[in-house]
Amino acid sequence: MDFTRRLGFRLIALLSVAILPIGLISLVQNLHLSREAERSAEIALLGRTASAASGERALLQSALGSADALGPAILENLDRPEACSDLLRNFVERSATYVAAGFVPLNGLADCTSGEGGTVDMRGFDAFKTFLASPTTQVLSMSQGPLSGRAVVVVMQPLYRDRELLGYTGVSLTQELLRSTHSLSFGTEGARILTFNHLGEVLTADSQLGLEGTDLLPQGVALADLAAQTETTFRAMANNDERRVFSVVSVVPGLVYALGSWNPRAIGIGGFQLSRFGAIILPVALWAVSLAVAYLAVFRLVLRHIGVLRGQMRRFAIGNRDTAPPVLEGAPTEIMDVSQTFHNMARILIRDEEAMEQAVAEKTVLLKEVHHRVKNNLQLIASIINMQSRLIDDKDAKRVLRSIQDRVAALATIYRALYQAEQLDSVEVDHLLTEIVSQLSSVSTSPDRPLRIETDLVPITMLPDQAVPLTLLATEAFTNAVKYADTSSATEPPLVRVRLCVTEPGRARLVIDNTVAQEPRPGATRGLGTQLIEAFAMQLDGRVHEETVQGMHRLSVDFEMMHNAGAHGAEGRKVVLTSAARAGARH
Repeated sequence: MDFTRRLGFRLIALLSVAILPIGLISLVQNLHLSREAERSAEIALLGRTASAASGERALLQSALGSADALGPAILENLDRPEACSDLLRNFVERSATYVAAGFVPLNGLADCTSGEGGTVDMRGFDAFKTFLASPTTQVLSMSQGPLSGRAVVVVMQPLYRDRELLGYTGVSLTQELLRSTHSLSFGTEGARILTFNHLGEVLTADSQLGLEGTDLLPQGVALADLAAQTETTFRAMANNDERRVFSVVSVVPGLVYALGSWNPRAIGIGGFQLSRFGAIILPVALWAVSLAVAYLAVFRLVLRHIGVLRGQMRRFAIGNRDTAPPVLEGAPTEIMDVSQTFHNMARILIRDEEAMEQAVAEKTVLLKEVHHRVKNNLQLIASIINMQSRLIDDKDAKRVLRSIQDRVAALATIYRALYQAEQLDSVEVDHLLTEIVSQLSSVSTSPDRPLRIETDLVPITMLPDQAVPLTLLATEAFTNAVKYADTSSATEPPLVRVRLCVTEPGRARLVIDNTVAQEPRPGATRGLGTQLIEAFAMQLDGRVHEETVQGMHRLSVDFEMMHNAGAHGAEGRKVVLTSAARAGARH
């Protein structure tokens, strides 16, 4: 989650909060406009459907009026079938709209018709059965009319005498005539119109629709259900597996309805293109563009210069300090002030570091010269002691002078290591002990007294204040070990082993082993060497432990190592650069 602390992320978050009210207002307005556009499109679509079925509406309403007007004339001539038939024939002949007319009594035997065949038996026709089931005004479709023999739409009006239902008066219009009135000449390519009655029976359908317009109907929707949902539009999959827009309007209220099927692309609204999705996507796009413009502006004015300044600081922090970083050009005043301040600070630091490095170099040279002169003086003292020992014949005196010479030589070795070291505040103890053991071994072994010496020293760096007593302690302990090294075996030479190890973090141990004979080691009395070992151990804040087990005598010293703050920091400190020196970053 480090990216959440970046300036760019916080800027985008704040801008998002600032733009949010405007975006919400825009979203609400767009949704409202979308709903209004959809409603306008639905009203326009309903108007187009009603306009397309307007011709059929006029014919059906005229047929209903005609059937109703024929009722009184039929009642007057009901007892005279021939006169009644002549009346209806004259009506059909004078009208170019109707192909048949007649009165059908409740018994189904019609003898008052516009036909020439006398009595017509209507009992086997579905239209007669439908009227008997519901003796009300009906508009039904017949694939073959009983009088005309053509596909017709029959308009039936019940005929009463006083309150007695006598039958119904019917007039027939051809389906071809009704279908020809469908007006689709207003650029709606692919539009289709179908009319149906309140029972869900298809009355007329466009000729392109196939048998009874089944391809036009929406999948899984019954026409009778659509009759109850007049003045509505919806989108559904048609029986021909095409996604279309449907509209339902009333042609004759309660009797006849029109179903329009429209191609969304042809009617110009693309299936309600101004949808809620479009209303949502527009504010989101505006929000994204606003954030992008704001971020690019801030990047151009701020982030770009901050990145350059951060790079300068990073390179300066890791040691690229040949020259002070240049002041940023073309940056805003505030950032330019920061860059100028960093430039001045870098110049001051470079100047002060050069002065400090020069002073340190001078002091280092002087300190090394001091160590070198101390080493020379100690070597001179050792040489004088060696010359004095040659003039003395007493063995005890020679032994004492020899031990003093070894101690002085050990000190000289330490100071030689100090002035030869790159850092004067630390000493590599393992190298120092190796050199001292080598010096003492060269003078302690001879062909008459062979001696096997082993070393196991881990690399340890210590302060000179600890290295000096540790080295002197090792010198005394090694001298004693060589002095008392012996073995009961005639074939194996005596062994002296020197080990330096780290027991736990911050603590070390010096162990010096030597083989001994079966008899107890002489020197139970406290000599000068023993006293020096204990004194040096006290300077180390350590503890001396001696034991003899199975022919081996062991002297061990445990002590705590002190580290120089500078050396320890150089080894363990972490240089933190700008951006917290991100993982994987290369500088």
